Amino acid sequence: MEKIAKNHTIFIHGQESSSQGNKAVFFRELFPEMIIPDFVGDVSTRMLKLKKILVDKKGIIMIGSSLGGLMAALYAFQNQDRMKKLILLAPAINLPDFSAYLSKKLTLPVYIFHGKHDEIIPLKAIQAIAENVFTDLTFTVMEDDHRLSRTFTSIDWPQLLGSA
Repeated sequence: MEKIAKNHTIFIHGQESSSQGNKAVFFRELFPEMIIPDFVGDVSTRMLKLKKILVDKKGIIMIGSSLGGLMAALYAFQNQDRMKKLILLAPAINLPDFSAYLSKKLTLPVYIFHGKHDEIIPLKAIQAIAENVFTDLTFTVMEDDHRLSRTFTSIDWPQLLGSA
């Protein structure tokens, strides 16, 4: 079957990170075509920039880490028809910015990786929210903390990003 839309993969870093953070550097080396912008400011400022970057793109695979996970989830709910897959790393979907979506459903494939020992974004709260709003969810608890620095590279990224 011929693909109609070209895939666009983007990584959205967390609040304290940048396009030069460990995850961004890892992705840039493994997937040089990946879009890896810098975001600063509050969530609404960051979301405006994200929307501008993706204005003409479809078939989007979005990876978001922590606050970037919140941004990715917000974008996915607002642009589900342009999305192919959502991958969230310890997403901050417990923040008030996400509350408008707690009673909604997202049907595209969502993969969440969350550290068992995360002391910044609470695992149980995120898992409960995710199981409620994402109908096609794969939730993986990692033997790690919030940054997933011990287990991040063990995820099969080529397989995860290559399949729909």
